[in-house]
Amino acid sequence: MENVLIQHPRRWAKADPDRPAVVYPSLGMTLSYGELDARANRCAHLLRARGLRRGDHFALLVENVPVFHELVWAGHNAGLYYTAISWRFHVDEIAFIIADCGARLVFHTTKQAGLVDELKVRLPDLCFIDVSDGSYAARFPATPIPDESRGSDMLYSSGSTGRPKGIKQHLPDDGIDGPSKMFGIYADRYGWGDDMVYLMPCPLYHSGPMRFAMAMQQIGATLIVMEAFEAEGALLLVDQYRVTHAHWVPTMLVRLLKLPAEVKAGYDLSSVRTIVHGAAPIAPDVKRAAIDWFGPILEESYGGTEGNGLTMIGSADWLAHPGSVGRSFLGAIHILDDEGFEVPTGQVGTVWFSGGPGFAYHQDPDRTAEAHDASGRSTLGDIGYVDAEGYLYLTDRRSNMAISGGVNIFPQEAENRLISHPAVADASVFAVPDEDMGEVLHAVVQPLDPATDADALATELSGWCRAALATIKCPRSWEFRAQLPRHDTGKIYARHLKDEWLARHRKTGA
Repeated sequence: MENVLIQHPRRWAKADPDRPAVVYPSLGMTLSYGELDARANRCAHLLRARGLRRGDHFALLVENVPVFHELVWAGHNAGLYYTAISWRFHVDEIAFIIADCGARLVFHTTKQAGLVDELKVRLPDLCFIDVSDGSYAARFPATPIPDESRGSDMLYSSGSTGRPKGIKQHLPDDGIDGPSKMFGIYADRYGWGDDMVYLMPCPLYHSGPMRFAMAMQQIGATLIVMEAFEAEGALLLVDQYRVTHAHWVPTMLVRLLKLPAEVKAGYDLSSVRTIVHGAAPIAPDVKRAAIDWFGPILEESYGGTEGNGLTMIGSADWLAHPGSVGRSFLGAIHILDDEGFEVPTGQVGTVWFSGGPGFAYHQDPDRTAEAHDASGRSTLGDIGYVDAEGYLYLTDRRSNMAISGGVNIFPQEAENRLISHPAVADASVFAVPDEDMGEVLHAVVQPLDPATDADALATELSGWCRAALATIKCPRSWEFRAQLPRHDTGKIYARHLKDEWLARHRKTGA
């Protein structure tokens, strides 16, 4: 009897091959489910012809373009590990990831040709395949390979706090259409169905966007992908395609909120049923403003590429527990002190999960061990607390914590406050050395108006912070830039900013 595929795009390729799987409005391109399945099959045959078998590995340096989807589904169907890499990484980081993950070949586009030329010098024995014109696998059949099995992504951390870490899961033993626990949690929570039109403005090489995009193609939804986020352009797509679900990271919400009122009022957003956000902290004032505008349809989740735990919270619960990232939907939450003991309710400590899926950092047993304890609990390194009702609140990452005059300070508080100022487009706050206090906070700010007087704005922002925060939690020094090095996923490269600050001050001796 033919297998009835439940959670796989082939179900839709068979039942409704002309149904749009993914639309790229800026490119004027639509990929149907029939086309997606056929192209993924051709790529899977190419992978077999290149000698890749179950458990082997390939990488891709591909921006948001239609070919991305067929590559990851080919890896999924062929039982392979596939690693999507950000081309925004330094070439050293990219070369490290390719070598570390054990990729047998690398798919790329012409846009990444300059980067690939550098990589070929460093990795002369590796096969690189340009997939830009769509003909790279045209000679192979559009039918499935005979030995299909389920593969998995193997993605790397952003490298914002050190060398990128690869998160490797065991390959699933079930079929290519087998369910995942995480998929089921999201589908039940958000009421996913094939009537959905899902706007994805985030880079697909990141874990959340890739996994959500593939989930939409499992259920037969139509995915609308932006090559790059642009605030008014996103509202236009919502209006034009009657988007039902949107995927926006906090920085995108900030940029949407700071559009002129007449621009925001010029688009019909009534089709939107759910806005999903996560990947980075959101300032409470920003979230409250977003709920006021869009209505109580914001859904937030907290977890990591590691998949060891998951919390979720809707707008109504968030308004009752402002600042929370929700209660656990996967894995039990534990807040531990530095000695590994659970702290009382409401007390800050490191956030750990137990009972969720296991993970390991590829070829890095030391960091794997650091992320686990003897009882099997695991952590992403975040700091927070749980209230009496079990709602989790994140304070910051442990690596960001500053100790100023013997007091623990979390820069995220000042960052959240700055982001809420109407003259601020973006901000990053981090600890820097101080002879008197040990460490103090330094702020790097992107003004909404580049012509703003920096000295006057620094004075205004200092008062803005002191009006809501203790003086010790406020930045002591200021820096203004036209653009901050923020990843498209919403995470700020604070490490890069801090390294630049330290380098400047070593030179000046200040």
